[in-house]
Amino acid sequence: MDTMLVWLGLAVYVFLSLIIAYLSRSGNMSDMTGYFLGNRGMNGFVSALSYSATTYSAFMMVGLAGLTYKGGVGALGFEVVYFIGVSLVAIFGPRYWLVGKKYGYVTPSEMLADRYGNRGVAVVISSASCLFLIPYSAVQLVGVGYLLQGMTNQAISFSTGVIIATVLAIIFSFIAGIRSVMWTDSLQAIIMVITSTIVVLLIINGLGGFGEFFHTLETNHSNKLSVPGNGYFNFLTFLGLTLPWFFFSISNPQVSQRMFMPSSLKSLRRMLLGFLIFGFIYTIVSVLWGFSALIMFPDLPTADLATPRLLSSNLVPPVLGAIVMIGILAAAVSTIDSIMLTLSSLFARDVYGNMKHRPDDKKQLLIGKIVIPVIAVLALGFAQLNLDLIAVLSVASSAGLIVTVPAIFGAFFWKRGTSTGVLISVITAGFLVLILEFTGSKPLGLASGIWGLFVSTVLFAGVSLFTKPNHQKALEFVNVIKDHQRSNDNDSIK
Repeated sequence: MDTMLVWLGLAVYVFLSLIIAYLSRSGNMSDMTGYFLGNRGMNGFVSALSYSATTYSAFMMVGLAGLTYKGGVGALGFEVVYFIGVSLVAIFGPRYWLVGKKYGYVTPSEMLADRYGNRGVAVVISSASCLFLIPYSAVQLVGVGYLLQGMTNQAISFSTGVIIATVLAIIFSFIAGIRSVMWTDSLQAIIMVITSTIVVLLIINGLGGFGEFFHTLETNHSNKLSVPGNGYFNFLTFLGLTLPWFFFSISNPQVSQRMFMPSSLKSLRRMLLGFLIFGFIYTIVSVLWGFSALIMFPDLPTADLATPRLLSSNLVPPVLGAIVMIGILAAAVSTIDSIMLTLSSLFARDVYGNMKHRPDDKKQLLIGKIVIPVIAVLALGFAQLNLDLIAVLSVASSAGLIVTVPAIFGAFFWKRGTSTGVLISVITAGFLVLILEFTGSKPLGLASGIWGLFVSTVLFAGVSLFTKPNHQKALEFVNVIKDHQRSNDNDSIK
């Protein structure tokens, strides 16, 4: 693809996004709730599009397409498991929203600290989130680097693409906090789903239509149409990849924090429904994208180059290819700035905010803004390692966060859970995941995420049974839900 067309597309995207970001500067942004949660006033439509753009980042059109290219149809099953896991939002979403509104929580870790009656819980969980999410941010930067490098035949270098994404994420985060991110997300999500669907239909038509497309796959790549197929998606590999992804919606704070943001429970339900519709379309498109690349370019040196090579092929009109490229880049930037905002709010609220002399809200906000570029630079440094297979790296990051899942379940469904149980389970299991990831070890053939969830669950339950729980707050959490249910029942009677 012509490099000038790519630069022109980038310029148009930046211009439009900056306009939307500045137009989103409404409402009070002088406190933590305004800057990081949009004053809890986001409507369902914007929330759904933003949730989609944040979740379906470089992972999908670069990562999932690459995973399909490498392992075949098992990648579809992998993503379907994530879809099933999104049902957790239907369970936890209303609970997050209700207690968040009642107690004014800004971060998920603040909520857990209050529920278990120990500020240390917030510090530990926030630290774990920073530790594992900065590499995940780097994954998005890597996706942009591969995308621009592949589409311009290295005229735009990998490092240049990474730096562009980093700078854009910082700018959008600073303009209006989460409001600018969510409104620019909405534009990005619409562009992504429409253009990527059009392009994949054009590609399949260019390959002879759906009949010829699947016939070619069956004839030349039959091992990619079954599981384990070529052996990549054996059962233990599949389980290791999908388990952290199943719990992604509650274990990753940049996602779960969005449960605090809708203006009402009705908006929250619309957010979930809109996300599921968007995600279904985008999943099918990404998998077809990976198979298309397999047919056209069966010998790529890196699976994550599948999407860039497709977009620069002669089956895709250059202008349309550039638009899709911008959509993918925008999704990656969306995920990065969302993570930066979440991590900066975690640090400001739960680490700096839990110092001996608790700083006021404005000081926390100032610290949060200062931390944003620091997080970006750390992610940039990690991205320069230029690691392969984005989808696998994404799961590795989620494997570290899965150790918080027992504490999250316990907050709402087990009154006996204790802060000591949370601290020991998260710290111990978190270190175990780190060791397994760094050494590449798989005891008994099981991935780090499986061990992380198992060990954290056993420790959380075991330690909690021998320590004192915070009965008062546990009861308050239960009553918030019950009071809402009783209120709905009374309204129905009336």
